[in-house]
Amino acid sequence: MKLIIAYIQPHRLNAVKEELYKRKIYKISVTNAMGAGQQKGFTEHYRGVEIEVNLLKKVRIEIAVNDNFVEDTIEGIIAGAQTGSIGDGKIFILPIEETIRIRTKERGENAIG
Repeated sequence: MKLIIAYIQPHRLNAVKEELYKRKIYKISVTNAMGAGQQKGFTEHYRGVEIEVNLLKKVRIEIAVNDNFVEDTIEGIIAGAQTGSIGDGKIFILPIEETIRIRTKERGENAIG
């Protein structure tokens, strides 16, 4: 079992969801996030004052999957999020020690679904 965390551009979220749905991956969590990376932000003027914006809006996607869905999940995220520009995002893959479904008390791979 793995936890896949991806940071992507907000406007690419629908494309990523569509690609995941094509691969039969439906259970995802989405959170708004802010971050800085290679893009390094930008400067803008607000009421005559120059402001440096170095934290940009991102979307964080978390998906817990069984091992046989890891590659499909990664491919779906890349297919939906990739534009070829700096700031497309990152994917992190972490092992899951245990999963428990609260409703039924199922554990392990059965609890993920």
